[in-house]
Amino acid sequence: MVGSHRSSMVLLACALLCACGGDDDVSVEVDASMTLPIDHEPTIVPNLDAGALPLDADVSVDAGWTWSLPTGFPTPVVPDDNAMSYAKIAAGRHLFYDVRMSGNDTQSCASCHKQEHAFADVVPVSIGSTGEPHTRSPMSLANVAYAPTLTWANPLMVALERQAQVPTFGDAPVELGMHSMPDLEAKFRAIPEYAPMMQEAFPDEAEPITTGNLLKALAAFERTLISGDSPYDRWQAGDERAVSDSAKRGHQLFSSEKLECFHCHGGFAFTDHATWQGQAFLATPFHNTGLYDVDHLGAYPAPNRGVYEITLKGKDMGMFKAPTLRNVAVTAPYMHDGSIATLSEVLDHYAAGGRAHSFRTDGLLVGFTLTDQERADVLAFLESLTDDAFLTNPALSDPWPHAP
Repeated sequence: MVGSHRSSMVLLACALLCACGGDDDVSVEVDASMTLPIDHEPTIVPNLDAGALPLDADVSVDAGWTWSLPTGFPTPVVPDDNAMSYAKIAAGRHLFYDVRMSGNDTQSCASCHKQEHAFADVVPVSIGSTGEPHTRSPMSLANVAYAPTLTWANPLMVALERQAQVPTFGDAPVELGMHSMPDLEAKFRAIPEYAPMMQEAFPDEAEPITTGNLLKALAAFERTLISGDSPYDRWQAGDERAVSDSAKRGHQLFSSEKLECFHCHGGFAFTDHATWQGQAFLATPFHNTGLYDVDHLGAYPAPNRGVYEITLKGKDMGMFKAPTLRNVAVTAPYMHDGSIATLSEVLDHYAAGGRAHSFRTDGLLVGFTLTDQERADVLAFLESLTDDAFLTNPALSDPWPHAP
């Protein structure tokens, strides 16, 4: 009984600490079926959601849906209770851009996740629908279908469907600011456009407009935010003219032991925090990058202490997920709190081994020296990861002909 109670309390803390752009305090409903061993280590994620597929299962799609993925991209994992379908994605796209998802009809998901910024934003921290500032920067949603955990530092938030509850209903801080599930359902049942869309998306349900289905549709759309057509990708596919010689040299530096970047930002997703269909082993590392040391013992300022906010273990102090570097040139400012303004300043931070290096800082951050040309080369490479087609793809843009 004691162990069960402690597991429940840990999960409650998890739910209260996870938000759309970060892991701020919120009040949300917790699924009592979720359990967690007391000795859980945050770097390995168990299959916490009853609807989550085992890694070797067939991906969940309906008969009319097929993935169209960039070369080298594996198939994303999809929950078996939320199969991909064109109708569901269309409904989710409308919801993503609909300001009526907020309690006061002023903000949508797209207010903090703008397509032209790779579904991130250019502010240090998000501002909610009531004007309340958050404590974290809104993460890019590019390739979020491959994210094994959501937000910056919550190892337990493993499903887009569940995560969407937090910005919708959370109240500390307020994001979209919907008051309750019945309020959300009543609101969208009264909007005539959604009845046919949701019926087509969920044809087997007598009442398709439920909170669960609205969030499933949102998640389905978010899984289509695939970015993999940058100049870098075209170069890797054989087009030598796709990137400059400077960018090619920058890639060589990026992939070298001198800079060590590739350890945390490698692979097709340019992050070590990724999962996909048929993956042999699911690891979800988090990293302390030496941003803060407020007590000379490696502490980060509350409430932005990373995975520590979930586990209360000293080893998790300042541990955050390595975000994707795809489209990184259009997602400034950087880090979980937006505290570094430019990519050049990010290089300065890592060249110094972290601006506040402590014994908690990741051992890969040993510092390095770059010539002016090498710096320019690395920046040119990072800029070559910008996928302009993704940033302007009409299929991912606002579908409303006018403000809804």
